[in-house]
Amino acid sequence: MKNNEPSQKSDTYLLVHGAWHGAWCWDKIVPLLQARGQQVIALDLPGHGNDTQPQLGITLDHYVEAVAALANQQKGKVILVGHSMAGMVISQAAEWLGEHKVSSLIYLDAFLPQNGDSLFSLVDATMKQLPPNTSGKPTLVEGIIMSEDYKTNFVNPEMAEWLFYHDCSQEDKAFALARISNEPVAPLATPVHLTQDVYGVIPKYFILCTEGKDMDKTFLSTNVACQKVYKLASGHSPFFSMPEKLVDVFCEIASEVRK
Repeated sequence: MKNNEPSQKSDTYLLVHGAWHGAWCWDKIVPLLQARGQQVIALDLPGHGNDTQPQLGITLDHYVEAVAALANQQKGKVILVGHSMAGMVISQAAEWLGEHKVSSLIYLDAFLPQNGDSLFSLVDATMKQLPPNTSGKPTLVEGIIMSEDYKTNFVNPEMAEWLFYHDCSQEDKAFALARISNEPVAPLATPVHLTQDVYGVIPKYFILCTEGKDMDKTFLSTNVACQKVYKLASGHSPFFSMPEKLVDVFCEIASEVRK
């Protein structure tokens, strides 16, 4: 089958953005996947992008409910793709939906949890595995600014450019920095509840961005057994810096899943 010929067997990709972002971060990826005959939907999590729900009061369950509801609207199975923080979201969504609905999970430089992990606990565990930062550049933890009530946070925009988009074009940097937003804290602090019988049997694939400046995810790529770990010589936002190569990996994974 040629790349531009649609596949009747293809599952639908559901692309889930990470913290502080929105569906807009997938703007280059959606048409590239569609051009290869893939079905794909990028969604805004509650309180992000075009979803105007107030962020105060948003929980991890709200994120998971949004993903699960969209998945259940699709006729066939879905491939859940989670970037960064959304690794937590797609994991819990997979537990809710089960293998009859989720054919695979793709973690794009993302948090890959075991049962009982929260994003905050995985950040702590990852930081313990890393050597001291001697680069003179900020780490993601140093770039986060908490709101006065500690219910939301945001990334210092000057640091965000380096942490997330250092290898992106000036146009893409400007596009992203104009759109990044606050992030509710509750979803980041909430542990996931996962079982071996459901989450454990769904195939998992990890895409490690080896030039990421936010946090080295090598440890996270080993936290749960994956079918395969792919590596991209990219910063944390390959959907901007190398969209074609990222889509190559997505399509390779989809081919593996269909075997």
